[in-house]
Amino acid sequence: MLLLLAVAGIVGPGLSCSSAAAATGKSEQADTELQLGQEVFDQLRSQGVIVATSPLYQQLEPLAARITRVAQPGYEHPFHFYLVHQTQPNAFSTPGGNVYVADSLFSFVRNTEELAGTLCHEVAHTIHHDTVALMEARQRLALREVGAGVLLGPTHAHLLAIALLGKLNSLGYSREAESRADVTGSDICAAARYNPWGLVWLFSDFKDAQIGQTPELLSDHPDDEHRVRTLKEHFRKNSQVFGNFDPDAASATPLVIPADFKETFVR
Repeated sequence: MLLLLAVAGIVGPGLSCSSAAAATGKSEQADTELQLGQEVFDQLRSQGVIVATSPLYQQLEPLAARITRVAQPGYEHPFHFYLVHQTQPNAFSTPGGNVYVADSLFSFVRNTEELAGTLCHEVAHTIHHDTVALMEARQRLALREVGAGVLLGPTHAHLLAIALLGKLNSLGYSREAESRADVTGSDICAAARYNPWGLVWLFSDFKDAQIGQTPELLSDHPDDEHRVRTLKEHFRKNSQVFGNFDPDAASATPLVIPADFKETFVR
């Protein structure tokens, strides 16, 4: 795919005009995703919330490395994982491969498997291009309402980044998109040898959490029973992959978090 993107503008003996046009479209989408991801990164950096150093990276980086080895072939750009300082437990991905994990999420998840499941879920959204598709659909709706004159202002990607940054805590993916990210995320977890039941345990913990303490990736989607059923059915149908993983949360790996630590931020 990378080679095809590199030669998208050239029509040679082995590449028809229609193939070249399709490749060009993919290349333009890839460029837009990179630009959109960079715009969001720059805005988060200007807010001073991207964490440069923290002991939490000692827990995050090994998980991110194993997950990336499995997931990277499914996406055009390298994955990068960043901690962000937020009081609300959260995790979100942006087009271009960046995955952001709130430092407060580490105090919400109860074990390594729940954290890994969250990361795999967000990576799956990136692979499926869910975020950029959702934001472009919202922008098209906004343009119909206010007219194309909006485009005389900032660039297309900058407009999308502003909209995305304002919706990071309530992206509003459809139930189908969420379940698809859950299923793909569970596949990634299994391939990375993290127990995919961590996603199911996370939904169960969500039910028991107090209002205001739940991750935004869950609180926007109250139909967790549907998502749990979808995951369990996926596990059942693919017992050769998931049958060796223990569904009992008592088998989980504890996540050890320092009681008191300092963070520095990207400036």
